[in-house]
Amino acid sequence: MGVPEKLAERMSMAERHEYLRSRFSRRTLIRGGAVTLGTVAGGAFVPGAAAPAAAAPPAPRRAAEQVDGALAAPFGRHLAWGNDPRTEITVSWQVPVAVKRPFIRIGAHPWDLSRKIDAEVRTLHTPAGVGASGDHTQYYVHAKLSRLRPGQTYYYGVGHHGFDPAEPHLLGTLGTFTTAPAPAHKAPFTFTAFGDEGVGYHGLANNALILGQNPAFHLHAGDIAYGDPAGAGKTTDTGFDSRTWDQFLHQTESVAKQVPWMPAYGNHDMEAWYSPNGYGGEEARWSLPDNGPDPANLPGVYSFVYGNTAVISLDANDISYEIPANLGISGGTQTTWLEIQLKKYRAARDVDFVVVFFHHCAYCTSTAHASEGGVRQEWVPLFEKYTVDLVINGHNHQYERTDVIKGDTVAKKLPIGGTAYPETEGVVYVTAGAAGRSLYAFTAPDTYEGHEKETESVASFVNLKDGKRSETVAWSRVRYLDYSFLRVDVTPAPRGRHTTLTVSGIAETGERIDHFTVARRAK
Repeated sequence: MGVPEKLAERMSMAERHEYLRSRFSRRTLIRGGAVTLGTVAGGAFVPGAAAPAAAAPPAPRRAAEQVDGALAAPFGRHLAWGNDPRTEITVSWQVPVAVKRPFIRIGAHPWDLSRKIDAEVRTLHTPAGVGASGDHTQYYVHAKLSRLRPGQTYYYGVGHHGFDPAEPHLLGTLGTFTTAPAPAHKAPFTFTAFGDEGVGYHGLANNALILGQNPAFHLHAGDIAYGDPAGAGKTTDTGFDSRTWDQFLHQTESVAKQVPWMPAYGNHDMEAWYSPNGYGGEEARWSLPDNGPDPANLPGVYSFVYGNTAVISLDANDISYEIPANLGISGGTQTTWLEIQLKKYRAARDVDFVVVFFHHCAYCTSTAHASEGGVRQEWVPLFEKYTVDLVINGHNHQYERTDVIKGDTVAKKLPIGGTAYPETEGVVYVTAGAAGRSLYAFTAPDTYEGHEKETESVASFVNLKDGKRSETVAWSRVRYLDYSFLRVDVTPAPRGRHTTLTVSGIAETGERIDHFTVARRAK
């Protein structure tokens, strides 16, 4: 985006944002003739605390106001839990142009959509010269729903003036969602997870398989759409194209319109133009739980409880030595918050399992990124202290699963089909970063279900503050170099008996490549 490479290397995400705002300021753009004043006045969505003084308020362009609402169909519907999945959910979508009075209709039956709720529009403007997309304005719409009934299936339709989903010819546009059950209703459920999806055939194929698992929710471990294909969060990332998000939301809609799609943010999700922390674009596109330590600065950090399982999303950009664009952005508050959450959930009467997901890998032997020393330093001791049941990562584009790890070493070998007891043994880590982007490589041969190859040790490295350090590890148990995702089946049990997480790696072909069980005594 026009900054000399040597200068960009020394700049934080906030400094890169400030540079872009200065370079593509209204005065500069008018003087240079890059875009018209009318286009710049379209504004850019920037979250409150991060909004620069020069940013204009969002306003649709005049030409868009003349479009007949009946000709502008919503697309890219995606759901996200609120702070309490039993009673709160946000329905989000996109419209191709500015529309008037967007809304959502909701009811317990498709023929009863009389409840109509106004929706919020977030306009995201990317001027010509910022990346490769040219002048582009996107319109994201969000409807936060609360006071819902636990365990209830709802029907909904999204619309605006001129496009009413309650009209008979538009009933085919309706979607559904089901809220989380009440604590007393201890029923089995499934959730899925992966990272590093992007736009393309393999992401589409994995989405189709995920829909067939009938998950209660889906976790996306970062690097969502790859609007910024370079992923360093630099102003020199000239390949940035905001239109990639339009394609991505089209691609995922078949699943995300009925399965809450819960992302953590990765390095490719930092987009320097929109806000100092790089997440202004993400805040326009997503409405996630706001119960994290600093929702304005770390919007991808949150937690929720579904059934007997607590899920925590973290932002590993905050502690990444490998890609330091946002290193230290929380000032340590994220790690403090994490420990508070872990302590709370371990004491909670209705929570048996704690699952943590984020982008950069704690333990992986990929030849691309391998392991992140910042994660091992800051968070792994807490995972062990509070006996976290499962850690899910992306970042490395392959499937890899560890043995049970404690103190940076193998506490127990965990063969395919084995059982881990985190209360007494340690933590299992899964890299599920083969959702759709081009694959990486291993130094050791693949070993997966039906094709096991015992390897005593694997050569790898870990990213530290002072650079890469080579290491030879014994904890790499399953390796699969092809497209895949993670399925987790949760089976509650009566108090005192073992409740289980059955974790399966599923290939894009539908073949199971790995499975193991995590068990602990139900509260």
